[in-house]
Amino acid sequence: MKHINRYAIFAKQTARICGRPYSFATALAIIVVWLLTGPFFDYSDTWQLVINTGTTIITFLMVFLIQNTQNRDTEAIQLKLDELIRATQGAHNALLDLEELEQENLQVFKEKYLALGKAARVQLSEGLTDTGTPETK
Repeated sequence: MKHINRYAIFAKQTARICGRPYSFATALAIIVVWLLTGPFFDYSDTWQLVINTGTTIITFLMVFLIQNTQNRDTEAIQLKLDELIRATQGAHNALLDLEELEQENLQVFKEKYLALGKAARVQLSEGLTDTGTPETK
């Protein structure tokens, strides 16, 4: 039986709803109503506490929902990129799953690609092309 992650479904739907213009308009309307009620409550501490508490709670919960959605999106993008690398002839399979490496290992790959970019710019300045793969040159 397929496992259903109810939290992931809830987080995705909530993030989708909260990202829509009418959600922003609703939040803006709540703030306007709160502002308009200020004179009726003499701008009291309780009046201020209502909006502060509400926004703090909503922000706290939204951080977790957004992070969940962001993690899922990032993982999906990484898997798609890994598949492109895997399926491309001549691509370096060592680049698969780079996001799992430690910073020092990433720096080694970064330096190699910085050198390739620099060499390509030199080729362009000499009137050559910068296409192709470094292994074939």
